Order: sequence, then structure tokens, then C-alpha cells
Amino acid sequence: MTAVDDLDRNPAVAVRLAVSHAEDAAVALAEISRQLASARPSFILLFVPNRLQPEALAKALHGALADTVVFGCTTAGQITSRGYEDDALLAIAFERKHFRVASTLFSPISPVSIADVVSQTERLASQFRATPGRKRLALIFADGLSKQEDILVAALEAGLKDIPVFGGSAGDGLRFEKTQVLRNGEFHSNAALLLLLETDLAFSGLGFDHFQPTEKRMVVTRAIPEERLVLEINGSPAAQEYARMIQVPVEDLSPKIFAENPVLVRNRNLYHVRAIQQIHGTNGLTFLSAIDDGLLLTLGRGKEIIRTLDTGLSVCDKDGDAPDFILGFDCYLRKLEIERKGLDMEASDRFRQRRVVGFSTYGEQHLGVHVNQTFVGVAFFRPKGGAPL
Repeated sequence: MTAVDDLDRNPAVAVRLAVSHAEDAAVALAEISRQLASARPSFILLFVPNRLQPEALAKALHGALADTVVFGCTTAGQITSRGYEDDALLAIAFERKHFRVASTLFSPISPVSIADVVSQTERLASQFRATPGRKRLALIFADGLSKQEDILVAALEAGLKDIPVFGGSAGDGLRFEKTQVLRNGEFHSNAALLLLLETDLAFSGLGFDHFQPTEKRMVVTRAIPEERLVLEINGSPAAQEYARMIQVPVEDLSPKIFAENPVLVRNRNLYHVRAIQQIHGTNGLTFLSAIDDGLLLTLGRGKEIIRTLDTGLSVCDKDGDAPDFILGFDCYLRKLEIERKGLDMEASDRFRQRRVVGFSTYGEQHLGVHVNQTFVGVAFFRPKGGAPL
């Protein structure tokens, strides 16, 4: 596949895209509305940069997209048809010819009631009557600062049973102050949005990172699990011991260092990243996934990130056809590492060539597991008889 296949030169059949870089919320939404004037969406996903105020967007939504169902969330960056961006208001309109949607909001989610999530999810699935010949999947967008995604996604898997779940945690740039999800014209914190989709398109789930385990291991010896906070590793102050193991001065620890030196947790034969968000106080480490006393952590070593990105996105259907588009949820720490290595243009090229749109997340949800520093996505393929790529 070459760049001629990108979404600007060869638009998707099943979705329409709109982007605005306007600094005013009302102006940005007016631009989005004009770009989508000929679309006939079942619903729109709106991915919001942290420079736009959600309250202003919510107010302007009633005029700009009054007759359209709009969902979305705040982000730590966007993936548009150009690749990585930081200041783009991105709208993805899912054509009603190919998609139906039902939604529910879990609020509050801190703490999560597993019984309530399962019950609410089962009720949504039963009320959303299946259409013969169509397939189902679910998308989840959660408050990325709630610290509840691990339990939430496990409960969703129980409630949805054989319906696959993909998603991303809402972001707030690199501020880590407030993240929100959008439903029915309102933004919500301490909440999660579940979308149940039905489509006539074939689709394939994606999930990959670029790390492999090393021989360096450590044990969490003091933690506050409900806060995802580790105070001690190997019996020493957590930040100091982590810095010692990666051979970096503790004062140099930063999100970019964390991105390049993740810790992994083994689940059977698979390793999942447990990403470090930031230093807490002087010696604590706040994580982006579940953590507990006695947990064995393995230091990860990165593989070539562009090569693994290219390989991971090289997906096709049973006939060998490329996707119509890929809806992507990409951890913000991956983007930080890519930028630190000066590879952001190459990564954006791969996203363009592989027809990826989506956002940078504070965590990713993939088939019942909450993960970090991972690309999670859904590749949707054109119905047979449509225009070839």
C-alpha cells in the first residue's frame, strides 16, 4: 500500500471525516458541521484537544450538530488523516447505511459497582435487537483519571459475553487534571461511555506494543492499590529503586523516560505494560493500570517502534483487501517515545498509509483487559462490491 491510498485522496466508504483547528469552540464546530453537510451519520465520534473547553463545546453542539447523535471524549492528542496532531478537533461520522448504535453511561465509576455494570450492560445488549446478517462490537471510553478501567472492562466482558470490546481512556494532554466523556450533548467526569455497534462491515481487532521482557525484575513491596500508587519497590523507595534499575538519576525521571523504560506484568505467556504516569511526592510512582502489593514487575526493553507499528497495522480481510479505515486508540506514552526519538513524521506516515484515525489515550482496552503503551484498534473493511482501494 502507498500513500495514494490515504483517507484524503481515497476517502472511506463507511465514515466521513472532519477536522478543525479553530481556537473558538463555536467556530470549530461550525467548520465540522460544514464539512459533514453531505454525510448521513448514524452517529459522530468527536475527539477533543485539551486547548478547547468542553463546556464551550457542549454549548455550541446544540446549534452546530443539533440533529445528530454525538459521542466522544477529551484526548491526549488526535490521529487525523494527516497522522499525529495535538490541536485538532476531529469528528468521525459513521454512515447510517453501515452502522447502528446504542449507548449507555456509567456514572459514577469510582468506585465501580461490578454488579451494576454487568446488569446495565446486559440490559443494553438485550434491548438493542440484533439484525440478521450483521455483526456486533462495543467501544468503551472511560475517564482516564478514574483509576477504574481494569475493573470496568472486566465487568463489561462479563456483561457483553461474546461481543468484543475495544476502547481508550480519555485524556487531558499532559496536564492530568480532568478527563471527560461526551454523551447527549454533555461532558461527564468520573464516568464511562459504552457504545454498542452493529455493522454490515467485516472488522478485525488490533492490539500490539513494541516491548519485550528483560532479565531485570522487581517486586512491589508497598502499594496503595485503589490509588494505583507504588511507594516501595524491592523494599526501597519506589522512584529511587526504579531509577537505579534503569540507570537514570531520579531527578531526571519524566513521562518520556517512563515511556522508554516501562514495566511489564506477565499474564500466562503474555506480557502487558503497566505504565508509570508520574512521580508522586518525592518517592512514589503513580501507575496507569492496576497495581498491588507483591506484584512481580519485569523491566521492558523496546523493539524498533516504527517497524512494529507498520507490522501491526498491516491487516487485511479474508480476501486480502486493505481496511476501509482503522479506528485507533494509541497510548500517549507511545507518542512521547516516538517524538523523543524524532520519529513522529515516520509514524504519521504509517498512520496515513494504513488509514488510521482516532486519538492518543491515557490507557487502552482490548478484549477484556486494560493495558498501557499499546496500540488498540478496529479495522473495518469495505463491503464486497464497493470501490477497491
